[in-house]
Amino acid sequence: MNAERDLAPLAPSVVRALNDKLYEKRKVAALEIEKLVREFVAQNNTSQIKHVIQILSQEFALSQHPHSRKGGLIGLAACSIALGKDSGLYLKELIEPVLTCFNDADSRLRYYACEALYNIVKVARGSVLPHFNVLFDGLSKLAADPDPNVKSGSELLDRLLKDIVTESNQFDLVGFIPLLRERIYSNNQYARQFIISWILVLESVPDINLLDYLPEILDGLFQILGDNSKEIRKMCEVALGEFLKEIKKNPSSVKFAEMANILVIHCQAADDLIQLTAMCWMREFIQLAGRVMLPYSSGILTAVLPCLSYDDRKKNIKEVANVCNQSLMKLVIPEDDEMDEAKQSMTLPAEPTSEESLSKPEAASSGSLDASGDSNFSNSSVFTVTSSERIQVTLNLDGIVQVLDCHLHDMSIGMMTRIAVLKWLYHLYIKTPRKMFRHTDSLFPILLRTLSDESDEVILKDLEVLAEIASSPAGQTEGHGPSDGSDVRPGPVELHVPARAGQLSSGMKGLECSPSTPTMNSYFYKFMINLLKRFSSERKLLETRGAFIIRQLCLLLNAENIFHSMADILLREEDLKFASTMVHTLNTILLTSSELFQLRNQLKDLKTPESRNLFCCLYRSWCHNPVTTVSLCFLTQNYKHAYDLIQKFGDLEVTVDFLTEVDKLVQLIECPIFTYLRLQLLDVKNNPYLIKALYGLLMLLPQSSAFQLLSHRLQCVPNPELMQTADSTKPSAGFKRASASNIDYTELLQHFEKVQNKHLEARHQRAGRAEQLDRRVVL
Repeated sequence: MNAERDLAPLAPSVVRALNDKLYEKRKVAALEIEKLVREFVAQNNTSQIKHVIQILSQEFALSQHPHSRKGGLIGLAACSIALGKDSGLYLKELIEPVLTCFNDADSRLRYYACEALYNIVKVARGSVLPHFNVLFDGLSKLAADPDPNVKSGSELLDRLLKDIVTESNQFDLVGFIPLLRERIYSNNQYARQFIISWILVLESVPDINLLDYLPEILDGLFQILGDNSKEIRKMCEVALGEFLKEIKKNPSSVKFAEMANILVIHCQAADDLIQLTAMCWMREFIQLAGRVMLPYSSGILTAVLPCLSYDDRKKNIKEVANVCNQSLMKLVIPEDDEMDEAKQSMTLPAEPTSEESLSKPEAASSGSLDASGDSNFSNSSVFTVTSSERIQVTLNLDGIVQVLDCHLHDMSIGMMTRIAVLKWLYHLYIKTPRKMFRHTDSLFPILLRTLSDESDEVILKDLEVLAEIASSPAGQTEGHGPSDGSDVRPGPVELHVPARAGQLSSGMKGLECSPSTPTMNSYFYKFMINLLKRFSSERKLLETRGAFIIRQLCLLLNAENIFHSMADILLREEDLKFASTMVHTLNTILLTSSELFQLRNQLKDLKTPESRNLFCCLYRSWCHNPVTTVSLCFLTQNYKHAYDLIQKFGDLEVTVDFLTEVDKLVQLIECPIFTYLRLQLLDVKNNPYLIKALYGLLMLLPQSSAFQLLSHRLQCVPNPELMQTADSTKPSAGFKRASASNIDYTELLQHFEKVQNKHLEARHQRAGRAEQLDRRVVL
């Protein structure tokens, strides 16, 4: 077959020139083709035009011979120039073979393909928009081309295409987004730069609303933000900044819910710029969208909480994270405690999940948010919750508590994060107490363990949470408390608290509700038991933080209830050594802490039945430690009973520890707390037992500094004959108070003897076990 005849209407000379290796000859052939096509256009001979394009495409542009392909490319460009405005009718046939050459292995050929497509697009202008996706796809490949000439040519074509898109109002954004979403995940530096440049262009076009499709490309943008190139990072930062400006201007049209999880992921990025940018976006989302963000609270907290412990190297991230945390906390309102009931009261056939109801808007009557509903969020960070909004914007409390619990268990997290976690728990117990008490049994152990934290601030916040749990009306046994009394003692190292006769008659209230704590809920007594268990199993905590913890609890809760309940529990404690230590700690706090001033005054006078009841309760437990029992009697001005107790000391085993405690009591007597006692020494006639009790202590002490101190004090006691006055025959007020107190001191003394016998027996048993151990070692 004659090749020249088969390629008609192209002349044989044109065919030869198109196959020539010299560019100049191919250019001459292209001019002939342009002239030929112009004639066909003038004749309106579309069939011949299509035939020429087909020949140039199949026989040349797609040929196996490189020079033929080059000839075909310049020939197709010449056809486009000749067609002019009519080139739009043949764009598919013109573009496809040129784009195929974009993949050619020869860089020169890729350059000629780029040049040819430039000429085609320049002539067609807006007519190329229906083919934009294939052009963009081809350009995105050339943008990453290793040859600088090809890249330079693609940049010219890229600018031309951007000009066309910018000046046109017929750009198919919907059709373009899937391609953009695919290409945005390219790891190539130049391809990323190309993508970002296009996003910036599309964002700048007034007729193109790229914000509607932001959820589809936001993740890719944040990934590009982590590129190694500073230039690309800067471009991406600018693009994200422009989007954020648009979001602030038009919050009602923003799909906040669809982007929430994307931000959560990137708020946890290792790259500082990505994390800071995502955190800034999250801050704006929470403030603009308000309660729409509530279903994503657990994820947000997972990302935000660790940032609160960043050091000054990440100060900016820490500050933004703190704003996010505070803003999110404000979204939780008391109505969230009632939303379950609100849902149950509405008979809906099928309730969508929070995510579905936010991402798929429905009619306003069905309770979904529409654009007008979203606009409410731009006015305030917290909007008013209506009955319909309760259906689809719900607080994911279970998820939040799980995140908070996880962070408390993580010993590696920083102090500020732990404080924030405890603030969240406290806030939730205040705002949504009924729902929170469903989680109390699972949170209780970790809250108790947190009392061993190294930071005083953490312990203070932890105590606030525990105090709120112990005092909230929502924490009553009904519906929230443990199922039975055994739940009060879950661990193997639990305090042994045998039930008293008749105490379990009211079911589960047996060990959880102390009769002495009427203002506390069912968790208060459980808290006291577990706190003492904590002190028992971790003696170092008792030594270093015990007083601090109890004093703070006395500020947060009722001090009388705390001392009454602890005394009640310690009365039945089987570990007598711990009971003695704990009583000594409580007594020191009672006598020296400013927080206990009111309680000391209440015990000092014993004027009311409640104060006398408290004294008797404390006394029975204080008997675990003889010296503290005497000090309690001094505090309550029960001097005769104090003297009677000291008389019993002769039957006790006097140890070094015992004498040390007597020494400390003497020091306390010299403190301001016992000023009234020292003044009563002036009234020798009406306070004989006070003087006898002090002499009794003096006789117990060896010749020490405490002995000298007390001896000197007693030498200052005046002669009763010198102190007599006209009305000295009248009984003193103190004497009246003591006689009218209706306290059975004989029974209390018997109880003291009984407890001391138990301690003596326990010491003998410990000594016996130690002796047996020594014998085994010798053998």
